[in-house]
Amino acid sequence: MWARRWLRARRWERAGREWWLGLLGVLIAFGVCEAVSRAGLVRRSYLPPASEVASRAVELAGDPVFLDGIGATLRAWALGLALACAVAVPLGLLLGSVPLVDAAARAIVELLRPLPSVALIPLVSLLLGSGTETEVALIAYASVWPVLFNTVYGLGETDPLAKDTLRAFGFGRLAVLLRAELPATAPFIAAGIRISAAVALILAVATEILSGFGEGLGIFIAQAGLATDGTRDVLAGVVWAGVLGLVINGALVWAERRLFPWTPEHRGTGGVGASGG
Repeated sequence: MWARRWLRARRWERAGREWWLGLLGVLIAFGVCEAVSRAGLVRRSYLPPASEVASRAVELAGDPVFLDGIGATLRAWALGLALACAVAVPLGLLLGSVPLVDAAARAIVELLRPLPSVALIPLVSLLLGSGTETEVALIAYASVWPVLFNTVYGLGETDPLAKDTLRAFGFGRLAVLLRAELPATAPFIAAGIRISAAVALILAVATEILSGFGEGLGIFIAQAGLATDGTRDVLAGVVWAGVLGLVINGALVWAERRLFPWTPEHRGTGGVGASGG
């Protein structure tokens, strides 16, 4: 019991230290931007004081139209990420489990992976129209790769002894996949989803900015950029995008620590809380 309490105290101490260091970094960046703008080193039309940008970002939190736009961006983000996971995980398991399929598909995968999603906006718009379907398709395309490759890599890292033991007891290929390989690959899949979540948010906002359709956060930023004195609104929108990314990443990291406390990157930080007590 005392060891568990000691580990828990160490966990909270480390989490508290990281939180305070993060807050310090934000305050330093805020202070530098404020000082640069107030001192006139950069024109206010290019870089308004950080306090004005923060004030505008807080003000937007009470704007129903802006919040509706945030909701639209998050809906497209969630749909695109879910579609990417639904495609990438089964495909990754197939490629990682069947070398013949992996060899046959490798050239196609390597051809498609470098293509930037934003370059596909005109083509996808012609096929799906200028609406949420296009945004979701582009998000899914960009987000599928981290999950796919993490799944394949995770399968390759599965303990051979565990697989051989199941085979020795007469379990077939599918049983080995479900009982040994998939549980061992789950932390890698979760890490891929976390990476893809950030990619999906970037694509959601970028697609709205570049395509000009929709009603999300990207549209707000694009319209503010066209205004005569819209720099403050542009930066406030960027702040909101950053906050959304920070919250999403924090939630996914917390979920990883709860679900996979035995992994090296989470051992000693989330294991005690996940195990109870």
